Amino acid sequence: MSTPNNIPDIRKTAEQKMGKTIEAFKGELHKIRTGRAHPGILDQVHVDYYGSSVPISQVANVTLLDARTISVQPWEKGMGAKIEKAIRESDLGLNPSAQGDLLRVPMPALTEERRKELTKVVRHAGEEAKIAARSIRREANEHLKKLLKDKLATEDEERRAQDEVQRLTDRTIAEIDRLVQGKEAEVMAV
Repeated sequence: MSTPNNIPDIRKTAEQKMGKTIEAFKGELHKIRTGRAHPGILDQVHVDYYGSSVPISQVANVTLLDARTISVQPWEKGMGAKIEKAIRESDLGLNPSAQGDLLRVPMPALTEERRKELTKVVRHAGEEAKIAARSIRREANEHLKKLLKDKLATEDEERRAQDEVQRLTDRTIAEIDRLVQGKEAEVMAV
C-alpha cells in the first residue's frame, strides 16, 4: 500500500484500519464459547473429506435445535462418523451424539471457574485490539509529522488532523470496551 500523502488520505486510511480492527475483534469474540449454542462455533473444526481437510459447514448442514444444542446433518452417508470424531477431538470440549445420520451437539453448561477464565480471555482480546488501534494512531501521526516536515501541511493542519485521529482512536477504543462488556455479560449469564 502506498504511503498516504495528504491529510484526508491519512485520516481515511486510519479510519479503515480501525474499522477492520473492530471487525477482527468481533470475529475473535464470536469464537469464544459461551453456554449458548451458535453454529459458528464449529467453523474452526475441520473434517477429512476425500483426502482434503474442510470445515464441517462444507460437508454438512449446521443449525440450532435449541439454545443449547447444535444439529449437524451430513450431506453424504458415512460422513457422520468422521464429523463426530472431528468434533470430539477438537479443543472445544464438545460431546456429540449420533441419532441415525443426524448429530446432536449439546453445549455443556460452563462452570463458574470456566466463566471467569473466559472473561480473562475476552479482556485480553480487548487489550490486543486496543493495542492495534493505538498502533494505527501512531502510524497516522507519523505520516502527519512527515507531511509537516516536507512542508505539505501547516502546523495548524497537522495539529487538527492529529486531534481528529485521536478522536477516532477514542471512539474505536470505546467501541472495543463496549464489545468486551457485552461479551463478559454473555459469558457470565447462567
